[in-house]
Amino acid sequence: MKIPIGEGVERGVNWLTIHWEGFFDGLKNGLNAMIGGINSFLIWIPFIVFVLLILFLAWWVSGKGLAIFAGIGLVLVENLGLWSQTMETLSLVLTATLISLIIGLPLGILMAKSNIADKILRPVLDFMQTMPAFVYLIPAVYFFDLGSVPGVFATIIFAMPPVVRLTNLGVRGVPRDVVEAAKSFGATPSQLLFKVQIPLAIPTVMAGLNQTIMLSLSMVVISAMIGAEGLGKIVLKGITQMKIGQGFEGGLAVVIVAMILDRITQCFGNMNKKSGSVFVKEYRKKKARRS
Repeated sequence: MKIPIGEGVERGVNWLTIHWEGFFDGLKNGLNAMIGGINSFLIWIPFIVFVLLILFLAWWVSGKGLAIFAGIGLVLVENLGLWSQTMETLSLVLTATLISLIIGLPLGILMAKSNIADKILRPVLDFMQTMPAFVYLIPAVYFFDLGSVPGVFATIIFAMPPVVRLTNLGVRGVPRDVVEAAKSFGATPSQLLFKVQIPLAIPTVMAGLNQTIMLSLSMVVISAMIGAEGLGKIVLKGITQMKIGQGFEGGLAVVIVAMILDRITQCFGNMNKKSGSVFVKEYRKKKARRS
């Protein structure tokens, strides 16, 4: 006898769609406003100003190599006529990443502070990460119809686990002697968390942020199948209409954006790692002086 898992899921989704319609409509409107606001702001920035800002950021965190690549890549995207689509994709990625951080950081801290929460949330995160990405598009469409909002919703579920896991790992990985030193100096639990553990966990958290951004970028491209705007739509047109050149140009723009975001976030993580190691040394010096 077959276990009616599929039927149960359908009934659950239908029940939520009917009884929580107001909640999902409000969530849809809020996400639409957030995506539209970020996209309008990115489009409002003149192309040359945007490129100069990215050049400065890339030069500051990594050096002239990344800055030159970022400049050439962004100019190429503009030359291909894909600037507005790139900004749409970037707005989807930023929205999904921001919400993933807002939800994921507290969950990661909760897992680090509570072994019970860790045991409960770990299989949930496993499920979120191992479920095929396309499956998330089905309930997203049921709840939010077609468009960018269900794409962002599915992206958040797919891309959030790394930042939760690595926040947990980063907070748990703070050296025990540093924690003991902070407690001996009279630090309260909140001071210990926000002034010692989180600052030292930032390099690991940044690694989680890097993975979340990369997963978000891959997912928003897939989300073009349910009406999400951006570069994914260009790639999808290339597939469905057999426009190989157009699809390749859209894919190339995605690669350029992905490489720029990846290198910048990696370099930020390395910078924080160095500052974190200095922080540990200072704590150990103070502990040695007072003992």
